[in-house]
Amino acid sequence: MYDRIVIAVDGSDEARRAARRGLQLAQMFDATATVLSVVERKALRLTETSAEKTRFRERGEEALADVEELASELGYPVRTNLTEGKPAVRISEYADERGADLIVVGRQGVTGLGRRLLGGVTERVLHRSDVPVLVVPGGDDAGTESGYSRVLLTTDGSENADVATPHGVAIAQRYRSEVHVLNVVDLQTAGGVFNAGGLEREFVERLDERGREAVDSVADEIANAAAELTVTTAVERTRAYEGVAPGVREYVEENEIDLVVMGSHGRSGLRRQLLGSVASTVLRTVDVPVLVVKRPG
Repeated sequence: MYDRIVIAVDGSDEARRAARRGLQLAQMFDATATVLSVVERKALRLTETSAEKTRFRERGEEALADVEELASELGYPVRTNLTEGKPAVRISEYADERGADLIVVGRQGVTGLGRRLLGGVTERVLHRSDVPVLVVPGGDDAGTESGYSRVLLTTDGSENADVATPHGVAIAQRYRSEVHVLNVVDLQTAGGVFNAGGLEREFVERLDERGREAVDSVADEIANAAAELTVTTAVERTRAYEGVAPGVREYVEENEIDLVVMGSHGRSGLRRQLLGSVASTVLRTVDVPVLVVKRPG
């Protein structure tokens, strides 16, 4: 599943945590791991002396050296590359150039200008790249040694969701994980903002049944691909105004999920790539790594 993994770092603690996750995953899949640090051109243009320019590049080199040391501790070889450009663009381009199967990033990092990012470089990478992206949140220390004991696949029965299943299965097989398959019934959206409390019972039951069909379909696919895996299915209801994402977050917390694997949208008719609103909200709110897989479009 994963032969070439690109790990993007910026010197932040969060990026270092992401690098550890990426290196461990590379080790588990016997993949080539390349660590990339991008010196932001905007920052270089704002410098006034060659010494300032040198310092920005040194920061990138220090970030790479830090991960090299981490790789040495894990006993796994790693390649490094320092480049310049717009971080999200360069990360995506580099992953394409390398024929990468996976990009690993921290959820929140630091730009060359020292700003904290939320939905910045990481989200732009998610928008731009067709390569699956593993997003690691801050404070992600628990479970880094034991791996992923419980992997959650979310599904709404769509083709967007289906593309994530092989990735969840491959990781679960390597880590001998228990797999959870979840469908969240969004009662607020189904009934309308002003009518969610008055949904007919039969209508809600039909929504539950569709959810059950979706999770059972994924469970059957997992059984056919990896009969040795233990699979738990669930259909949960939510009335939250934020939609499906709060239901996913609650399930993650209640079931001590270690990794969420979910699909998202591909290219739009305007040739932009769109990150599905559910995936985007889940990424911002859960405290475990999230692997986002796009359906080509």
